[in-house]
Amino acid sequence: MSGPAQGQILTPKPGPAPRINGPAVYGVRPGHPFLYRIPCTGQRPIRFDARRLPSGLTLDRDTGIITGTAPKKRREYDVTLRAANPHGVAERKFKIVVGDTLALTPPMGWNHWYTHYDRISDQLFRDAADAMIASGMADFGYQYVNMDDCWMMKPGSNDPTLSGPARDASGAILPNKRFPDLKGLTEYIHGKGLKAGLYTSPGPLTCARYEGSYQHEEIDARKFAEWGFDFLKHDWCSYGKIAANQSLEERQKPYIKMGAILKSLDRDMVFNLCQYGMGDVWKWGGEVGGHAWRTTGDLGLAKDTRLPGFFHIGLANAKHWEYAGPGRWNDPDYILIGYIGNARRQGEPPKQAALTPDEQYSYMSMWSLMAAPLFYSGDMSRLDEFTLNVLCNAEVIGVNQDPLGKQARIVRQSEEELVLAKPMRDGSLAVGLFNLGESEREMSATWRELGVTGRRRSRDVWRQKDLGVVGSQVSSKIARHGVSFVRLIR
Repeated sequence: MSGPAQGQILTPKPGPAPRINGPAVYGVRPGHPFLYRIPCTGQRPIRFDARRLPSGLTLDRDTGIITGTAPKKRREYDVTLRAANPHGVAERKFKIVVGDTLALTPPMGWNHWYTHYDRISDQLFRDAADAMIASGMADFGYQYVNMDDCWMMKPGSNDPTLSGPARDASGAILPNKRFPDLKGLTEYIHGKGLKAGLYTSPGPLTCARYEGSYQHEEIDARKFAEWGFDFLKHDWCSYGKIAANQSLEERQKPYIKMGAILKSLDRDMVFNLCQYGMGDVWKWGGEVGGHAWRTTGDLGLAKDTRLPGFFHIGLANAKHWEYAGPGRWNDPDYILIGYIGNARRQGEPPKQAALTPDEQYSYMSMWSLMAAPLFYSGDMSRLDEFTLNVLCNAEVIGVNQDPLGKQARIVRQSEEELVLAKPMRDGSLAVGLFNLGESEREMSATWRELGVTGRRRSRDVWRQKDLGVVGSQVSSKIARHGVSFVRLIR
């Protein structure tokens, strides 16, 4: 399909004055390395400041990057971030929580899998980090540059870049020859104020049949930390052949093991459990050290029926709303818009996603309301204006990143309609009215359904525009597979 028309772009462009975005809370473990790039739009150069920054942390006032070592004392540190340029000044409260919980808001970033598959290299990830800055994605809170499968050696491969010893003399995993210096790569990414993610499997082989971490979990995790990675995706894959049976104990076992190892490291690593919802992982993922867990199969393989596949994945994930919270997120997989590869025919070059503009707005709205990790997996070298308008709306992301950490509950669901409602820390309610039908329809949700009272100011989150004061229901005319995404403010 051709690209969306200019008139279908809903997100207002950021103005020249500074606006600080991103989470209002940030978790770090005591005495661990600290890295945070203040997400901020506005005309550069911008001069940054951070009042009451804890001892051991330093702000680069030109880049807005905070680095150093977190305090050893467990407590909350209230910081005020400030950004100024000739067009104005912005201030925002920022709470640094030194304790045991990471990912106090859903992590945000990019993952290579659905575009590049096994065609990855050191240069590709450096380019992706560059693009995250140059496109402005980092100014809205995207911070992780994550590699998925295929960075390791591949046993039995005839490709000279993938063949050779899979481990060094000490037993630690080795990258393939496309990655000559993983520590240098993470330093490059960190130098931009961004973070780096890695992938492994608890089984002998990964899903793509590269070297896994089975029986080498401790040495591999310590190597990942030595390289400087900040995020680990642990993918079930060949562990299914290792597990003695399909009991809950066996499904938990490899994640308990890796979770305990990660907690013992001297750097923070967000732990993403990828085992496709087996054993009701949303009930126990946080107890084994996970910060997010896949609740379904791969979105890239989800079949389109009357609705695009992302709706089916999202509707399945939405059912587990009661189990999400700060540091514990339901993960329905990545955001597949823009230019994307074909998961069933991975050798094909990326093509524009076959989703209408309304479907793309529904996709991002649903993921934001579900407090899902926001990981784009399209081609970072082909970020068009419409795709960035979907990915980079500060108010949409603000719903996702709300520090209360509630996932939207299902208010109403039928073959034709879905209503989601997400309570926010400030007492407002974010509401999504999704038209699942095949033609335009009028949709509404009453105060009784939503559990609110009194008059509320209704704000269109996509257009960042007040719609007026309403007193008994919210309603809108919604296009086929489209959404009305509003925030009801007291």
